[in-house]
Amino acid sequence: MVTKRIIPCLDIKNGRTVKGINFLDLRDAGDPVELAEIYARTGADELVFLDISATEERRKTLADLVLKVAERVNIPFTVGGGIATVADVDVLLQNGADKVSINSSAVKNPNLINDLVAKFGSQCIVVAIDAKQIGGEWKVHLVGGKVPTELNLFAWAKEVEERGAGEILFTSMDHDGTKDGFANTALARLSTELNIPIIASGGAGNTQHFADTFDLGKADAALAASVFHFKEIEIKDLKKELQDKGIPMRL
Repeated sequence: MVTKRIIPCLDIKNGRTVKGINFLDLRDAGDPVELAEIYARTGADELVFLDISATEERRKTLADLVLKVAERVNIPFTVGGGIATVADVDVLLQNGADKVSINSSAVKNPNLINDLVAKFGSQCIVVAIDAKQIGGEWKVHLVGGKVPTELNLFAWAKEVEERGAGEILFTSMDHDGTKDGFANTALARLSTELNIPIIASGGAGNTQHFADTFDLGKADAALAASVFHFKEIEIKDLKKELQDKGIPMRL
């Protein structure tokens, strides 16, 4: 049976790890290099590093910081934020990233997905999708959740898969930072309609929320930030509890 993955997310702004609620009210959560090293040592299966203001500020991801993080960890490491070209990805992979995550740039230029897959392979390419419910329909948002679009979450996710992406990182903006649980109904639909792994993001508050997103949401991996950054949940304890509940984990 394929093991489920636990993935801490390091949202980076001005070189520091930050965390907010519903993509707003950011507060400092520590040094990303130190946090990455701790997570790699204490049982995280992967890391995701998102330079959350790179697109809005029209600059590239902090490649030097990527290099520092990569030098300190021995687990797969995904980097996103401000990635818009094949050359951008080349730099990040050379600096130690294992995978890259694209979001706004993929919506603006869907052929970028095809180009990146052709150059680097599906296993390297994660497409992140930020969405919230508007009038009962899940709508995709860009630029760190600041710009709404008319794109439907499920239609866009299907197109992303057809263009060759290896994984989808779905963040429910409605659930982000609330600690009320993941968007399991939407996650289950994504997992049912698609054949590529789905990473759940937004809403983790306790161990049961992780169990629910694997059981009810059918997610392949669960990503969280504040509950790990502020030591509300220890990853090793979480994985042991999930294993005890019958969810396959790499311990």
